Amino acid sequence: MLPVMKYDLHTHYYPEVFFDTIRKLATDFAFDTDSTGRTIIKYRGSRFFGITPPMTDPVKRIEEMDRVGIDVEVVSLSTPNVFFTDAEHQPEVAKLMNDAYADLVSRYPQRFKAFASIPMDSPDAALEELVRALDELKLNGVILLSNIMGKPLTEPQYRPFFEEANRRELCIFIHPMLPENPQPFSEYVLGPIIGFPCDTTLSVARLCYSGMLREFPSIRWIIGHAGGTIPWLMERMDNGYRDFAECRENIDRLPSVYLKQLYYDTVTFSPHTLRMLRDIVDVNHMVMGSDFPHLLGSIDRAVSSIEELHISESEKTAIFSGTALSILNNI
Repeated sequence: MLPVMKYDLHTHYYPEVFFDTIRKLATDFAFDTDSTGRTIIKYRGSRFFGITPPMTDPVKRIEEMDRVGIDVEVVSLSTPNVFFTDAEHQPEVAKLMNDAYADLVSRYPQRFKAFASIPMDSPDAALEELVRALDELKLNGVILLSNIMGKPLTEPQYRPFFEEANRRELCIFIHPMLPENPQPFSEYVLGPIIGFPCDTTLSVARLCYSGMLREFPSIRWIIGHAGGTIPWLMERMDNGYRDFAECRENIDRLPSVYLKQLYYDTVTFSPHTLRMLRDIVDVNHMVMGSDFPHLLGSIDRAVSSIEELHISESEKTAIFSGTALSILNNI
């Protein structure tokens, strides 16, 4: 029996030029060190990013992939993505990052694929970069943040992008960003621990109630960190649809109908939680993720948490690679 291929769809890679560019252009983002001496990035004083060696080193990444049996990483540029700078500079940063990703894939074509970054605050450039990233660079989808410099993805200025994304059946990975006001999350590293899943939940709820999930059914949305709290709030959102007229203005079915059509990564690492997720959305809407090499991620548990599930081998195969291969672009 052939070994099961394993695709990691939630994993982050940072060319050194990315950190240099943040230092040059960033406003609300600043570098600091934590109590252990590790370099970190803060957003308006709240920590959300600790830098680790494999973030910039493909060789170290491949060593770790081989150790745990991951065949392919679909790398992406995590928070703050290209949105640490303004609309004027976002296009050049996106091109720089996407070119670096295409170079990584060309050097290790059997080990890496990539999600493109898009300069969403420059609408014309966003569409141009989408075409270039998919058609020229042959990247495998797009990463967006749960909010873009405080603005929700439902803002009218982003609509042309999502219309084209729907036409192209684009795979979009929604990764969290800190809420617009990060101050409540400034203690105890609450930004990534609690703020991230909170903002993911808010973002997806807006996409649902606004009608975007209904209107753009061909987009393949992957929601990071097992959906934040969306899977556990589906019934509450259904009750909102039943009870409040404004929750029915843009959709004509229960929210859970739309939410079960999304895809959820496994970055929770709890077999108990993953089993509940499987029971809610089915394995054909689950993809493996590690959040490697971030500190809250785990390349080891990304694999073991799925292997330990009391489900059939065919279901595990779907989570490890089958679902991913069915939704990624340029596969």
